[in-house]
Amino acid sequence: MLLKDLKNQFIDVLQKEYPKEEVSSFFNILTEAFLKMSRLQVALEPNKSLTETELQQLEKALERLKKHEPIQYITGQTEFFGLTFKVNPAVLIPRPETEELVQWILDDIEKTGKKTLNILDIGTGSGCIAVSLAKNLPNSKVSAIDISEEALKTAQGNAQMNGVEIEFLQKDILSAASLPVKYDIIVSNPPYVRDLEKEAMHRNVLDFEPESALYVKDHDPLIFYQKISELAENSLKENGSVYFEINQYLGKETEEVLKNKNFQTQLKKDIFGVDRMLKGEKS
Repeated sequence: MLLKDLKNQFIDVLQKEYPKEEVSSFFNILTEAFLKMSRLQVALEPNKSLTETELQQLEKALERLKKHEPIQYITGQTEFFGLTFKVNPAVLIPRPETEELVQWILDDIEKTGKKTLNILDIGTGSGCIAVSLAKNLPNSKVSAIDISEEALKTAQGNAQMNGVEIEFLQKDILSAASLPVKYDIIVSNPPYVRDLEKEAMHRNVLDFEPESALYVKDHDPLIFYQKISELAENSLKENGSVYFEINQYLGKETEEVLKNKNFQTQLKKDIFGVDRMLKGEKS
């Protein structure tokens, strides 16, 4: 089969499921991942003949897209904060909003002038936050916790791939009585999507991304924030800070959790103009 014929097949099969522009984007991402062809090469070589192996690989990807599986799981990787990360169904796919959280932390650190910090990432998943911080703060010590053994394996691989050293710990944070040491910064993007919000989510998230990393019960949506704030109260150094990614609908309520632990708080909106980040500074 010729490359142009396969592209037409993608459009025919997926046009009822996705906008045409997104289908074209999928095709370009897959040809780059599996054929090592840039978008320009795809445009210049429409009559390229595909081998049987190449064709099978791309047609399998097409079937997975038809079921709304995320493109990042199909290619096995994604970009975050200028770095490449391996992803799989054991971890959430990193979001652009989380890049803003990382940038906020780095900006605050730059203002202090500190070079050596002890940082903990709770619920690390793919390791995107921990690895990005370690990459940009080479003199700091970064540790990361997750309950999932599979997630930690993925995060360890991402740390190695990006050339950083991180201490990884398997721990259920909700049952933790304390944290190992004192930290300058604790950061977390914990589960925060309530069950009642599921119906507004896309199939690619609902059907494929790990539930344990996404959802909390409607009756106790701030359970992770309450626990981490409690641990941070005792495990942050003087003038230390805790940073959260939060549910946009529960900004004020999450802020109150930190205020009740005597933190000085700052609520921050993301690029979409919704409450998405929260900082608590230990006074």
